[in-house]
Amino acid sequence: MKRDSPAPPTATYRLQLQPSFPFAAAERAVPALAALGVSHLHLSPVLEAVPGSSHGYDVTDHTAVRAELGGEDGLRALSRAARAHGLGLILDIVPNHMAVPAPEHLNGPLWEVLRDGPVSRYARWFDIDWAEHGGRVLLPLLAGRLGDELDRFTVHDGTLRYYDHVLPLRPGTEKLPLPELLDAQWYRPAWWRLARTELNHRRFFTVSELIAVRVEDPEVFDATHAKVLQLLREEVADGLRIDHPDGLADPAGYLRRLHEATGGRWMVVEKILARDETLPADWPVAGTTGYDALHRVDGLFTDPAGAERLTAAYRAFAAPPPDRGGDWPATARRAAWRMVSHELVTEVERLVRVAGRICDGALPLRDHAPWALRTALCEILVRLPVYRPYARPGAPVSPADAALLEEAAREARTAFAVPAEADAVDVVRDAALGRLGDGPDHRDFCARFAQTAAALHAKSVEDTAFYRYAPLLSATEVGGSPGRPAVAPAEFHAFCARSQRDRPTTGTVLSTHDTKRGADVRARIAVLTEYPDAWARLLARLAERTPAPEPHVAWTAWQTAFGLGEPDALRLVPAVLKGVREAALRTTWTEPDAAYEEAVERFVVAGPCGPAHEELTAFAATAAASIRANTLGAALLHLTMPGVPDVYMGTERVSRTLVDPDNRRPPDFAAGEPAGLGAEKLHLTRTALRLRRAHPAWFGPDATYAPLTAEGPAADHCVAFARSGEVVTVATRLARGLEAAGGWGDTALTLPGDGGGGGGWRELLTGRACDERVLLGRLLHRYPVALLARE
Repeated sequence: MKRDSPAPPTATYRLQLQPSFPFAAAERAVPALAALGVSHLHLSPVLEAVPGSSHGYDVTDHTAVRAELGGEDGLRALSRAARAHGLGLILDIVPNHMAVPAPEHLNGPLWEVLRDGPVSRYARWFDIDWAEHGGRVLLPLLAGRLGDELDRFTVHDGTLRYYDHVLPLRPGTEKLPLPELLDAQWYRPAWWRLARTELNHRRFFTVSELIAVRVEDPEVFDATHAKVLQLLREEVADGLRIDHPDGLADPAGYLRRLHEATGGRWMVVEKILARDETLPADWPVAGTTGYDALHRVDGLFTDPAGAERLTAAYRAFAAPPPDRGGDWPATARRAAWRMVSHELVTEVERLVRVAGRICDGALPLRDHAPWALRTALCEILVRLPVYRPYARPGAPVSPADAALLEEAAREARTAFAVPAEADAVDVVRDAALGRLGDGPDHRDFCARFAQTAAALHAKSVEDTAFYRYAPLLSATEVGGSPGRPAVAPAEFHAFCARSQRDRPTTGTVLSTHDTKRGADVRARIAVLTEYPDAWARLLARLAERTPAPEPHVAWTAWQTAFGLGEPDALRLVPAVLKGVREAALRTTWTEPDAAYEEAVERFVVAGPCGPAHEELTAFAATAAASIRANTLGAALLHLTMPGVPDVYMGTERVSRTLVDPDNRRPPDFAAGEPAGLGAEKLHLTRTALRLRRAHPAWFGPDATYAPLTAEGPAADHCVAFARSGEVVTVATRLARGLEAAGGWGDTALTLPGDGGGGGGWRELLTGRACDERVLLGRLLHRYPVALLARE
């Protein structure tokens, strides 16, 4: 793209588009969102997706804007309305996968592959192992074994039909008898349970309805990005969010190609970083979508000593075994083993086959048994503390990747009784680092190892262990560290300083369409670390009044109900049921225990959503000051710290949402002004966003970040920083301890000097003028937060 890239956003507002909230509905919300103070609307995926999809990540056609949302005309009308109000658009794109829809012809490239097999012009689009299943694509879509389902197949208009599935027929096979016809196709319809072990194409995580795309192929890249690049080129949109880059064979190469194709537009990537991990320096992007910021903000409002006592109370109450919720590292490791031995068997076995071919092709590597390679592979995978390495054959190995794999390999060798057999660990390590050669199998293993590692981490940690380890549910969020949930102010400031230095326009978030609990729910739950003993006593009383099927469910349901703040069974029951299925301790999505799930539902309705909820309300009243400080403090830090804040739809007010689909309900943009804490949060959000938009230089790439330290007996309860010497943010943390100590007393904060230029400070939420040295008791008299700007 030849035109100069537009300036990065000052703030974005995420809209979760769906058939019930199409482009026209978003267009009607434009005036209100412009008045809020954001610079861009951040749209969920806009390309064609599975009909009825509430998220759009199940793309079926990269060449067309989704008709259910209003089509390309609707998107362009939204863009014109947004620009008329001074707003731009950010598009969310999905490079890693497409849907395997029903009917299958909705995915045109896949349809042609199923019809024409490996000679199809689209065969290169997908990672299909044609050496398996006699050169046929396994389609795990049958309700039962093939023999039991034969009577449900029909041949109609040159297609094979099974319920909603419509499959193409290989030319010349239309008139064959059904058994012969099935065997003559380039695909094999199979029982859905075979996906776990027999699938021969790469998928998204463990979702067989999503087939991965080989976007590393230049031809595939061009075909799948042409429409998005056109929308950018024609100024319909201004920037991009990239979904799940860790699923790609070569994320850095893909991002370089996209950076060049977009002319350097603002882009953020949904890269989940571990606590001590940083974004690869060679990725030409503004930064991440912001889960790393979410963890730091949440951790500031978590009492470290209280979190330890809450964990002890959880262990005493629920008595979980160490590897099933009693200890975080043990729980995460067991969940990882479950994934590699159960849900990801097909991915592991493919890697074992490729590793075997690599060994067979080099005399010094021969005679490693498949079982040894499999054991080495699994032992290394479950020990990776991050999503994946980024090694590529023929390229230098980064010190971080080398250290990562070396440590995992060192521990993996202990699984072998015979040292010579443990040499298989070295083979897997070196193959994963691209050290064994640059042939097709070497490149395949290196890429697929990293892709499998990413899927394993996501599914075992965030989608399993986070639901098993439940002392503090606010800490079990993507990118979080449940075993070490608290973040000290010094760590928060160091993170912010690094962001401003290295990625000043990175994304920051508190709530997304994927958060398990919205920011305001987490803000309430984090308060329990300030009241751990009182919470333990309350839960003991509640558990005695309304027995649960087992104590883990009681702990998680009551804590979730406290975060939600209202006895809404229509929302709480699905969230709790999803939690027990994801935890996979007593029931799962694929092996449900109906009796257990019914018992869970009865308990949630009778307990957390019954009369006993009044005790939660009373408890919240005693903790009101901390809830208010956490809610407003997190919001203000998010909106003023380094980076580009993304405000999730509806969260400019108090928005207590649970896991999807609850968090994807469209807000009512026509609602009147809220009251109470909701009004305060809306006032704060408007004030901060409008300040950012009016003075982008104070917060942008050339801005500065400076921690401010209060002085006095309550200094530890204040977190404050200055942006560019022109804006100061002040927030209260751990309000209960502050109150117990008698308040702020003579604790004071010195604001940055004027450099001889004159001018004082004004607190923008109240309009009050402030001296350069201000007592925190006076500054924070009305709100537990303050936003000051130099006059």
